[in-house]
Amino acid sequence: MNRASLSLIAVVTALAAVTGFASLGSGDDEIETLELGSPQPVQRTALTCPRPTAAEASSTWYTAFTPPTAGAGEGAGEGDEAGAAALLPAAEHAPGAQAPDEDEEDGENEAPEPVVTLEAPGTPVTTRVRDAGAPALTGTAEGALAPGWTVQQTTSVTSGVGSGLLGTSCQIPDTDFWFAGASTAESRSDYVHITNPDEAATVVDIDLYGPEGRIEAEAGQGITVPGGATVPIRLSTLHADEVEDLAVRVAARTGRVGAQIEALDSERGSDWLPPSTAPAGEAVLPGIPGDAESVRLVAFAPGDEDLTLDVSLAGPSGTITPAGNETVSVHAGTLTAVDLGPLTQGETGSLVLTPAEGSGGGPVVAALQVVRGEDDEREAAYITGTAPVEGRATISGSSADGTQLSLVAPGDAVEVDVTLSAGAEGGEPVTETYTVDGATTLTFAPEVPDGTEGLYALTIEPSGGPLYAARTLSMESEGRDTFTVQTVPDDRSTVAVPETAPDLSVLAD
Repeated sequence: MNRASLSLIAVVTALAAVTGFASLGSGDDEIETLELGSPQPVQRTALTCPRPTAAEASSTWYTAFTPPTAGAGEGAGEGDEAGAAALLPAAEHAPGAQAPDEDEEDGENEAPEPVVTLEAPGTPVTTRVRDAGAPALTGTAEGALAPGWTVQQTTSVTSGVGSGLLGTSCQIPDTDFWFAGASTAESRSDYVHITNPDEAATVVDIDLYGPEGRIEAEAGQGITVPGGATVPIRLSTLHADEVEDLAVRVAARTGRVGAQIEALDSERGSDWLPPSTAPAGEAVLPGIPGDAESVRLVAFAPGDEDLTLDVSLAGPSGTITPAGNETVSVHAGTLTAVDLGPLTQGETGSLVLTPAEGSGGGPVVAALQVVRGEDDEREAAYITGTAPVEGRATISGSSADGTQLSLVAPGDAVEVDVTLSAGAEGGEPVTETYTVDGATTLTFAPEVPDGTEGLYALTIEPSGGPLYAARTLSMESEGRDTFTVQTVPDDRSTVAVPETAPDLSVLAD
């Protein structure tokens, strides 16, 4: 019997098996349609965490958490069925250095030990690292640990240049990132940290923009990032001139990366500047601390349209327009910076930027530099434009005595369930329901059950919307208060699966 005859028999047998399976599954003459139109839990999530600051007097805490998710798999948290979640060290690669040969020493090096692991959903796990040379991290979560997997990286620097509290949420890798609020000013030493979570090397471009538009920076083009490695790039090596305010774009030509900016200020400490969303329309920057001594807005228009933005501040009792800063004009392809002063006047608020009547409707990249303290105790943190919480948001690494959660509803009122999940000794999760009135910001310290120790996690589930969120962490260090702010977007724990149905008509073609 020749090869063609065998192939034909195999195809006919396979089709018969498929037909028989469909008939057995339907139980009648009608073939059932598989209803999969509703969102389903994701099955795999990747994260990257930037290399912590290289300061000697520093400690870093990683808190990993996955909230329980209905439909994420039976037996969640029971043995192998819970899946796996781990973050591994990423090798550091100097900018411009030759990428290692993929075949060199292949198979000779042992796999690195995980730095952060999580074994079950519903219980946050914290790992502390005191090594000043701690690496960047990459990793994945699978199965029941994937939906909403969140890792908070918090570093306390107790002395020296850049002392203060740095905080960031580890990122889901992507291909394109926009930042506003970077700088090459004399007091700043800003680094772009690019981390490649995949095995294959990728090439990344870094573009800089200032008040006059794009800045020529050839050294930022064609940067190779090897697989499983991180590359820190000082912005002043891309553009030597001092520019107080910059917008930065990081784009991967192939693959995907994580990208964050370490903003180190010799006068105002250091913190992470995360990427900003670039919405076409309303931009919301939530959670400006009430005791902010100064607030500086940096806005960039990456599109082709000039923008005029109405500026408003949503506070605890309503929304106001800041006197003297009613609007901000941003020309296409350029950056605008505005000092808003002590904007909040003692009450936590959220900045809302809305296209003015007659303005262009293009995207806007926006961030705030918020400064607390006076004289030698000044410290800066960064709040970027963020995405709304559509289904659920998750933030880990909160502390019992230094956490403030800010929720803003720029439109109608929103009901919000906030669930606090403590560590293994913290007991069952506790859920409280809050009402955020329309056009206001609600700020509160989550009620922590007695006996809660260590760092805890929060999940936020709104009814209605839109709702935006931010979390402020404070910590006393060497006799002074330090702080960091993280926005809390949707945790992207579900994905829409299209409806499908068996179609045996293809067998007749």
